[in-house]
Amino acid sequence: SLFFAIRGKRQNGHHFIKDAYQKGVRFFVIDEKINILEFPQAFFLTVNNTAQALQQLATYHRRQFNISTIGITGSNGKTIVKEWLFQLLHGEFSVVRSPKSYNSQIGMSLSLLHIDTTHELGIFEAGISEVGEMAHHHSMLDPDIGIFTNLGTAHDAGFADQEEKARE
Repeated sequence: SLFFAIRGKRQNGHHFIKDAYQKGVRFFVIDEKINILEFPQAFFLTVNNTAQALQQLATYHRRQFNISTIGITGSNGKTIVKEWLFQLLHGEFSVVRSPKSYNSQIGMSLSLLHIDTTHELGIFEAGISEVGEMAHHHSMLDPDIGIFTNLGTAHDAGFADQEEKARE
C-alpha cells in the first residue's frame, strides 16, 4: 500500500498517517513536514504537492498500456452512461472502468491505476467543478473518444457563468 497524504478543502491526509501506520501502511507520500521518528518502520517520499504526484503517477501508469479509452463528462449522467457502455461492451472487450462515480481529480487518478495488461478498453468519468480541471483529466486520460452528456447547473459555483463552464 502507498498512502498519499492529500490536503482537501475539508480534510488533510497528513492527519491520518498515524492511523494508516497503525493499520500496517509503511509507504507514504507527503508534502508537509511530519515527525518521521514516530514511524520507525515507515518510508516517506516528500513531494511539492501530493495530489499532483498522484496525478503524475496515474498518468505514467496509463501510458504504460496501449488501450483505447472513452472519457465521459457532463453536468449529469456520467455514471449511467459509463455503466450502459460497460454493459454493451464488456462481452466483446476486456473493459476497465471508473469505480462508482470516481470522476474528480483524485477519482480519475485512482481509476486509471486499475488498468492492467488484461484490459483492451477503458471507460472513465471526468467531472469538473472549477476552471482548469478538464485539462488535468485530459492530460491523464488522453481519451480516444469523448462523450459529453449535458450542460446543467451542477457545480456552477466554480465558474463565472455557463459559457465559461461549457468552454472548460
